[in-house]
Amino acid sequence: MFWQKDIETMDRKDLRKFQLDCINKQIALAKKSQFYKDKLAKIGELKSLDEVRKLPFTTKQDLRDSFPYGCLVTDLKDVVRMHSSSGTTGNPTVVFHTKDDIANWANISARSMYCAGARSTDVFQNTMGYGLFSGGLGFHYGGERLGMMTIPIGPGNSKRQLWFMQHFKTTVVHILPSYALRLSNTVKELGIDVKKDLNLRIFFIGAEPHSEAMRRKIEELYNVKAYNSYGLSEISGPGIAFECQCQQHLHIWEDYVYPEIVDPKTFEPLPDGEEGELVLTTLQRQAMPLMRYRTKDLTRIISEPCACGRTHRRIARITARTDDMMIINGVNIFPIQIEKTILSIPEAGKNYVIELIDHNCMDKLRIKIEINNDTFKGTLKDLEKLQNKLISELKQELDVTPIVQFVEAGSLPVSEGKAKRVIDLRAKK
Repeated sequence: MFWQKDIETMDRKDLRKFQLDCINKQIALAKKSQFYKDKLAKIGELKSLDEVRKLPFTTKQDLRDSFPYGCLVTDLKDVVRMHSSSGTTGNPTVVFHTKDDIANWANISARSMYCAGARSTDVFQNTMGYGLFSGGLGFHYGGERLGMMTIPIGPGNSKRQLWFMQHFKTTVVHILPSYALRLSNTVKELGIDVKKDLNLRIFFIGAEPHSEAMRRKIEELYNVKAYNSYGLSEISGPGIAFECQCQQHLHIWEDYVYPEIVDPKTFEPLPDGEEGELVLTTLQRQAMPLMRYRTKDLTRIISEPCACGRTHRRIARITARTDDMMIINGVNIFPIQIEKTILSIPEAGKNYVIELIDHNCMDKLRIKIEINNDTFKGTLKDLEKLQNKLISELKQELDVTPIVQFVEAGSLPVSEGKAKRVIDLRAKK
């Protein structure tokens, strides 16, 4: 049941001692970087974890401003890997890894997959992108570390994905939630019976916000158990937190990161159970330690014991990112609220797009949704009723009235990577 039982079930008191020792070592290491040397100059050895709040926050913008080597603490000869964001709006964020950093990352990824039920006898098909994006390689190394036969197929080409699943009897898949839903269309097109023709049993889903309704839909479509994962490239990549087989929130690996929840407005720490922004301090990074990194992800820490026996606390499913938030006429709205409502209506399809538009000199939400031809067999009048029903439910959920347009199935664009759900069409003011 455990990949590393001594670590995963460590006594909380011993774990906190371990964290404090690691943080002090990370502080000493971080002082060697150009970015942290002044910020940490007056910080001595911490005597308790309560003193972590003395450390400065680090943001994505800090990483961009420190491009390319401002956060690196080791000699370049010791760096074996670099991952990077796309950098389409300026300098990208770059993250460096030593050989031991890669080994630790592979280990926590393997631990994550193991706690969800993957074993060395499984065949693992990785449909995530490889390259500078850390999602693909993080799971790839974890799968190999666990001992699974790993198929690095990458994203897209749905017929090829299913061909490999059939011929190599794939049992475990790493996949974007939005792509899992799109792939089901090809399953139907090819006449594949997921119970008879495939051997699937586990899906690892993550990398984009998704609702519980979407997770349950994926489980239903493929006859699998789908487990939520959490990670970010600035810390390493996937494997920072993961669901165990209880599927009751995600264990955050507290031997690898020290988590805090802070108020996103005041930046004051919040107690366990209260929702706020997740802040992470690395505990074992060699090339690029980070102090109190603001993830922009909104969640809460669950400190109650998990039935699985692991003592590492859990975080709730990420409800949204602070920078995903839309403000429409003074109302804060997150895309996941819209997705949750759409998926509750069987006649609505799986693909949709949220457009922000100017309407009568006001900001307005326009939501385009593909119709589900399998469940909707009505007339134009029935379609109008369905549209009004969805508008009513969205208004109740969002506290604003959106424009809803149903479109033909397959008419909205799809992406090989993360689904682009929100498009801002408003005139620049």
